[in-house]
Amino acid sequence: MEDDAVIFIGDKPVMNYVLAVMTQFNKPIASVILKARGRAISRAVDTAEITRNRFMPNLTVKNIIIGTESIPNEEGKMVNVSSMEIILTKQES
Repeated sequence: MEDDAVIFIGDKPVMNYVLAVMTQFNKPIASVILKARGRAISRAVDTAEITRNRFMPNLTVKNIIIGTESIPNEEGKMVNVSSMEIILTKQES
């Protein structure tokens, strides 16, 4: 049994990620980690909130980790990009 699943948030619609979270929790899994960088951070927050409020009220946010990552841009210069991880766990009812 895996401990947790990682979902990387990108440019897809929020509901695609909500479905991915619910699919992961239907497996025997302890937690799901939503990882996002830059402009996708707001989509990760939306994913967590929509999943919790509309579909799975037994989910809780276990932890939120924020940080900065340096990635190369088109010119080869290093650019700092904000990053966030949201760790969701299922409460036993």
